[in-house]
Amino acid sequence: MEGFNVREIPKLIAAVLIVFLSGAVGSLATLPQITTWYAALAKPSWTPPNDWFGPIWSTLYILIGVALFLVWRHGFDRRDVRFAILIFAVQLVLNVLWSLVFFGLHSILGGFVIIFLLWIAILANMIAFYVISKPAGLLFIPYLIWVSIASYLNYSVLMLN
Repeated sequence: MEGFNVREIPKLIAAVLIVFLSGAVGSLATLPQITTWYAALAKPSWTPPNDWFGPIWSTLYILIGVALFLVWRHGFDRRDVRFAILIFAVQLVLNVLWSLVFFGLHSILGGFVIIFLLWIAILANMIAFYVISKPAGLLFIPYLIWVSIASYLNYSVLMLN
């Protein structure tokens, strides 16, 4: 990272932890449903295996945590940084909310509505971060791709059930 200072390590760790903690909240609703409710749903043949989701989400959480750090390090005193981090917070809340609605409430339609909003929020977040830090914006590309796949999977499950 350009101009990285060892004194920024706590901020980097905090940024990644924020993302992982939100993921942990979502997993409280998700994990108990994987082998029960979710297993009983009709799913398309191309559905990724359940054991792929943990490593994929962990990788994405690291990437977006680093992206948050890359923007945050520009200083919370900057209006554009505050705005970009606000968008980040919105997409992170939508990410958690999807798990709570889809898995926790067993609402496939509600999950689809939320994941649609999440996709828009991720795109907005990617653009806002890119304006401040090109690498931060680019780190959102895998996240946007994965949520695009997840959106289509959510839609497919909705149509099959």
